[in-house]
Amino acid sequence: MAENCSEWSIDEIRREFPLLQNTDYAYLDNAATSQKPKVVLDAVRDFYETKNANPFRGLYPLSEAATEAYEDARRTVKEFIHAKSTEEIIFTRNASESLNLVAYSLGSILLEPGDEIVVSIAEHHSNMLPWRQAADRAGAKVVYLECGGDGSFTEEGLLSVLGERTKLVAMTQVSNVFGRENDIRRFAKVCHERGIVFVADGAQSVPHMAVDVQDLDVDFLAFSGHKMLAPDGIGVLYGKKKWLKKMPPFLSGGEMIESVTRDRVIYAELPHKFEAGTVNAGGAVGLAEAIRYMQQLGLDWIEERERAVTSLAYSRMKKIPGVHILGSENPDEHHGILTFTVDGVHPHDVSEILSASKIAVRAGHHCAQPLMQQLHVGSTTRASLMFYNTEEEVIRFTDALGAVRREMGYGE
Repeated sequence: MAENCSEWSIDEIRREFPLLQNTDYAYLDNAATSQKPKVVLDAVRDFYETKNANPFRGLYPLSEAATEAYEDARRTVKEFIHAKSTEEIIFTRNASESLNLVAYSLGSILLEPGDEIVVSIAEHHSNMLPWRQAADRAGAKVVYLECGGDGSFTEEGLLSVLGERTKLVAMTQVSNVFGRENDIRRFAKVCHERGIVFVADGAQSVPHMAVDVQDLDVDFLAFSGHKMLAPDGIGVLYGKKKWLKKMPPFLSGGEMIESVTRDRVIYAELPHKFEAGTVNAGGAVGLAEAIRYMQQLGLDWIEERERAVTSLAYSRMKKIPGVHILGSENPDEHHGILTFTVDGVHPHDVSEILSASKIAVRAGHHCAQPLMQQLHVGSTTRASLMFYNTEEEVIRFTDALGAVRREMGYGE
């Protein structure tokens, strides 16, 4: 490949992704899981072939090399999201575990009976159910922040649900249903002016746009590696040090302690007190390589490319009778995610018909059932695009979508 990403063609980029070369499917389920480039697969393989030992636990060269590779990955993540310190970067399995960690650990020191947690109705279950469980444990209450029909949230709407007992607000940066970006910088500011903690789900934003946690000033941000070209089973929790230092460990076991006696435990310093047991060093190495690959492409280029293919898909879908796209009428506000219904056809049937045309999309409630209930739809179909998707794939998808109603026995 050329050294300057502006010289790379989409065909050259796609050749870096083995699965895309080994399937004739148009893969349009990237909001669930992205494909992995060879550089990431090679980095993981190299770790296990040349550095495979337990990090932190051996005073021999192989273990020290594994430790350095793992901590180098942490430094890469820290710089990528512009955290102040590597102590603020906790490796987890995925965004779900990251959010559970915050809800359980922070919830145990923050919440009291009668307190309130505000959760947006558009949240993935991973940023909703942990807070409901935290509220149950503390005798607190979850209050929902409603969105407009286009998926938007307003400052006025947020202010209307904040009260004297509100301790925390949880909101996604980019919705996995609407694809809409929320102004979490502004919402976090509103919360902080009232002493309220702000927790952001970055699972659909970090893979697709530049994210600066210091500029956003969120207290916590969670994201997953598998949605951003990295291996499954590696995720990140960013947290402000002032909170992480106060929070008790989420999991207990090896490596998260400084010392243990029969009647006393001293926990390890940050970030290790939250990383119990043998860590996923290979996954962390793969995540770091995925970040470097994305930086080589350029986050601005990625966002521009995904906006272009999304706009093409949106414009073609809007011309298909009986197809209704959820959310904004501005394609630039969908960030690669187009969730839709087809009149008279169940989303599972839509997905199966598209699959017969070798197009992979997602059908269901997308782990956002309360939002589906607010929108009065049981389930939907979702096409989600990434920078490596081509215009030809978009045309294949929309042509096949245009034939769905005919295949189910409807006329035009």
